[in-house]
Amino acid sequence: MKIDFLKAKILIVDDEQANILLLEDVLENEGYTNFTSTQDPRKALDMYKEIRPDLVMLDLNMPHLDGFQVMEQLKEVEKDSYAPILILTAQSDRNIRLSALAAGGRDFIEKPFDITEVTHRISNMLEIRLLHNQVRDQNLILEEKVNVRTHELEITRQEAVLRLGRAAEYRDNETGMHVIRMSRLSEKLAREIGLTDQECQLILQASPMHDVGKIGVPDEILLKPGKLNEKEWKIMKMHPEIGAEILSGSHSTLMQMAETIALTHQERWDGSGYPHGLKGEEIPLVGRIVAIGDVFDALTSKRYYKEAFSIDKSMQILEEGSGKDFEPRLIDAFKQVLPEMIRIVKELPDTEPAHILKVYRQASAESATS
Repeated sequence: MKIDFLKAKILIVDDEQANILLLEDVLENEGYTNFTSTQDPRKALDMYKEIRPDLVMLDLNMPHLDGFQVMEQLKEVEKDSYAPILILTAQSDRNIRLSALAAGGRDFIEKPFDITEVTHRISNMLEIRLLHNQVRDQNLILEEKVNVRTHELEITRQEAVLRLGRAAEYRDNETGMHVIRMSRLSEKLAREIGLTDQECQLILQASPMHDVGKIGVPDEILLKPGKLNEKEWKIMKMHPEIGAEILSGSHSTLMQMAETIALTHQERWDGSGYPHGLKGEEIPLVGRIVAIGDVFDALTSKRYYKEAFSIDKSMQILEEGSGKDFEPRLIDAFKQVLPEMIRIVKELPDTEPAHILKVYRQASAESATS
């Protein structure tokens, strides 16, 4: 993309009116159209903030504030870049020049001005500055594109996760809303016990895959209307390990958490759960959290083998399981936010499949801004 140097913004700061008039004549004759000036260095900072010039032509020896002091002010504004300063000076002392370069000056124009030298130094500095700005802007555009694409990939991944969770629920004669409700219940419980926003968001996104292992359970067992016999129950209890195997081997933090949840959400606080009979804090915290969200939603929902229990009955069952099936601390925390848990259950009733992804996206957005 071609850069129009003649439209560059230029600020002249010099206490001598004659110098300013001469420089403005030079700029005008060269075809520059966007320049302004001040004789008062105390105004330089505000003018710089307002104009954001591509070049500052700055005198060193001025009353009130000298050029070094002005450069210090401008450095505070340009913390992530640099102030494009062309020093105007009659000083030939080497130490002063070195000090000016160290303070932020990029080049010098000696007084009295040589018109040819002035025009070349201005054009050279503007070329460097405007190319710098062009590269910076292109990098910002690329960064924004990467962010947009990353967000799109994250949404796609979340939808794939949800669809995988729904696939298991449909095999179990569920509508798919169960995975939405239990994930929001689990996320709310995680927030109540003080987990970080990132951890809560991961729980919300990973927990829908808790029962993905049911995909590997035969229909005659998974859908059996009556009680399972010992052999059938043994096969049913394999679904956490099947789910963990399906989800294993990923480098994604989300999938790693989903694997942990799938494997441990059927473990119980007293060690009576499965598949490994883990006890107490041997069970990962995310597994302990999701176990409660999963059971509460199952209790309060209508299933093909039962009617929905009331909130009071469901809470009674949870409390009776405190210290046996569930960690007492988590049950206490669940009771603290029970009104919110009830709202989640009532606001997300079973619905048609077409609405489920919309609800899931809304839940994820609400969690991300909590």
